[in-house]
Amino acid sequence: MAAAGNKKGFTLLEILVVVFILGILASIVAPKIMGRTDDAKVAEAKVQIKNIETGLKLYKLDNGSYPTTEQGLQALIEQPSTGQAPQHYRQGGYLEQKKLPLDPWGNSYVYTCPGTHGDFDLLSLGADGKEGGEGYDKDITNWEMQ
Repeated sequence: MAAAGNKKGFTLLEILVVVFILGILASIVAPKIMGRTDDAKVAEAKVQIKNIETGLKLYKLDNGSYPTTEQGLQALIEQPSTGQAPQHYRQGGYLEQKKLPLDPWGNSYVYTCPGTHGDFDLLSLGADGKEGGEGYDKDITNWEMQ
C-alpha cells in the first residue's frame, strides 16, 4: 500500500494559475475572433456574386444575351417563360447548387439588365438590406469588385 504522502494530483494553487492564464489568453484572442464574422460575410457575398456572374456569362454564351431584369436570376435555375425564350438553354441551369443563394444576411441579390455600370448590375445590399450605407451596411457590387 502506498503512503498517504505519495498521492499525485494538482494543488488548488496550480489549478488557479492555469485558470488565470487561460482567462488572459481568452481575453486577448476572443475580441480578435469575434469581430471577424462580419468580414467573413462580406467575403462570402463577394464569392457568391462572382459565382452568379459566372452563371450569367455561361447563359450569355449559350443564348447570346443575359437574362432580362424581368427574367431575373431565376433564369439561371430554370428556363425563363417570360420575355424572349433562350434558344440553347442548358439542361440543369447555370448554377451548380441548382438554387439561387441568398446573401449572407438572408436577402436576395439585386439584378438589373441592362445595368447602369455594365452589361448587368448585381449586388448585395449589405448587412442593413438597404441601398447605400457605410461599413458592413455598404452595398457589395459586381462593378466595384473588378
